[in-house]
Amino acid sequence: MRVTAAVLYDVNKPYSVETVELDPPKRGEVLIRVGAAGVCRSDLHFQKGEATIALPAVLGHEGAGTVQAVGEGVSMVKPGDRVILSFVPNCGHCHSCESGRPHLCDEHARTTGKLFDNTSRLHTQAGQDCAHMGKVACFAEYAVVPEMGCVPAPASLDFPALALIGCSVTTGVGAALFNARVQPGDSVAVIGCGGVGLNVLQGARLAGATTIVAVDVKDTALAFAKKFGATHTVNARAENAVARVQALTGGGAHFAFEAYGSGATTKMAVDMLRKRGTAVIVGIAPVGDTAAIEPVVLTRGEKTITGTYYGSAHPRQDMPRIADWVERGRLDVAGLVTRRYALAEINRAYADIETDGVGRGVIVFA
Repeated sequence: MRVTAAVLYDVNKPYSVETVELDPPKRGEVLIRVGAAGVCRSDLHFQKGEATIALPAVLGHEGAGTVQAVGEGVSMVKPGDRVILSFVPNCGHCHSCESGRPHLCDEHARTTGKLFDNTSRLHTQAGQDCAHMGKVACFAEYAVVPEMGCVPAPASLDFPALALIGCSVTTGVGAALFNARVQPGDSVAVIGCGGVGLNVLQGARLAGATTIVAVDVKDTALAFAKKFGATHTVNARAENAVARVQALTGGGAHFAFEAYGSGATTKMAVDMLRKRGTAVIVGIAPVGDTAAIEPVVLTRGEKTITGTYYGSAHPRQDMPRIADWVERGRLDVAGLVTRRYALAEINRAYADIETDGVGRGVIVFA
């Protein structure tokens, strides 16, 4: 079938919104009519060449939509179902899946940019295969995705909210709850108040942290962060962020979450910790970036550095839980959405990320 999609042909170039060919779903696959797609910085990394993917590609990994058709053997969803799309659909049989870490699925990583049979369903009009970002590729009217990437969604939430649960909400809330396991009374610092950082704040608040410090370089982002759980804010451009966090937390935070994605902010997270504190690296740094951390700091302070991917969540189990928290008012997802775009406006949507836009932009399909 012919569908409209935003195609990335080269790094540091705009998206081309054009007609592409989308093959029908094969065995174990599902055709989705996309309802909404989040404008996430992870896609910008590919556009800027800070991460790599085969080109041309249809990006977009934070999405939700409605099942239109199913391939042979699909049993968990049917046409008409509303679903959240997981950008790490798991195979179920690799070492990571069988050891309880489906969000780190080895087979998904091995077939990156393709579906599980290592082929593409997307093709340009010139006949080139297009890579599928995260086996989702939701910067398009329709997408073919693995069955395991379809998480049942409640009818009470709109598609923009469901799309954000597909990435930024699960990644941020999960980093605090499922990875760090923040406890009541803990102190938390969050570096970077974009879509993911705001949800780390929400997760820390939900966990009962008492001192929650938002760190950013934009006053607009810091003011917005107060709506999502920040008890204090620090502008790292205007003051010494490490010293300020240490003062606010009585000697250092129990947890410092790096949600921006750089070596410099990773080091900052470690330096903000108290003894036996944990730095949780959430942000995706550019390939090749490094952090200048002195090992002796870790030894003498018994500090820990850990990474978390996709909030260390089990998407099929945890996304419905998160949706329930949203329904019951324990998490604010609607408030995160500050900008809405049509697919034709995708290049403006990504330009807005680089300016002063707070919260999350979402591409909404009619």
